[in-house]
Amino acid sequence: MLTVLSALKLALEYFEKKGISSSRANAEILLANTLNCKRLDLYLKFDQPLKEIEVEIFRQYIARRGKYEPVQYIVGNTEFYGLILEVNPSVLIPRPETEILVETILNEVNAADAPMILDIGCGSGNISIALAKNIPNAEIFSVDISEAAIEVAQNNARKNNAQNINFIIGNIVSNDLLNEYFFDVIVSNPPYVGIDDYNSLHTEITSYEPVFAVTDNEDGLKFYRKISEIAAERLKKCGKLFFEIGFGQSSNVHKIMFDQGFEEIKIVKDYQRINRVIYGIKK
Repeated sequence: MLTVLSALKLALEYFEKKGISSSRANAEILLANTLNCKRLDLYLKFDQPLKEIEVEIFRQYIARRGKYEPVQYIVGNTEFYGLILEVNPSVLIPRPETEILVETILNEVNAADAPMILDIGCGSGNISIALAKNIPNAEIFSVDISEAAIEVAQNNARKNNAQNINFIIGNIVSNDLLNEYFFDVIVSNPPYVGIDDYNSLHTEITSYEPVFAVTDNEDGLKFYRKISEIAAERLKKCGKLFFEIGFGQSSNVHKIMFDQGFEEIKIVKDYQRINRVIYGIKK
């Protein structure tokens, strides 16, 4: 008879053989989802036998993870900045590093001013929703080229009761979307992996996450150029532009922003001391 403890041990051994990182956490997340309980509750259930249907579901989960499908897609959600967000292969999985981008904006924006915020390439809506919950008097416009991504983002906003967001389907870098508005903040976590680096990424990314959300099919800087140009036109005086950036991109993105007239450009490091966020002011 398979118990909670033996199921965890079997999954952990399998994941370690497959070279899956955070093997124990993955096993616990999948089993907790199978049993519809919290991860911590598993430690109170070690001797509990699994029902036949639970064994089958857990085996299916393990098989999917063994093919390197991200655990977030398997269970259908992830946590970001204290929020539970729906995710599926239509959207990039929010990373912990992006919480630094949100935190930087919250530190730099005066919530009392009821800021107008534009989130370009909103994906699951993680940035917009986190900002909406923490700046409830802001008016936020979230744009994504993918209709499927906008649907996920709208569902996430409803589930998290974030009502001050306007979701828009469209390509803001090639169309005159929102040209009647000027913003206090423009933020983007754009596709920043160059095409030469994309094929070297782990299969968890290349086989499952949406390619258009990962790479710009060029040098990794295409969207920084286009969005900086847009921001130079659409930001109010003293408005701020915020980007998440990839490893080794800070000097290039700094130059792109500087060339578009941004001043007081600053960089914030992530938990691994890697330059992760860059922002500047339109004078």
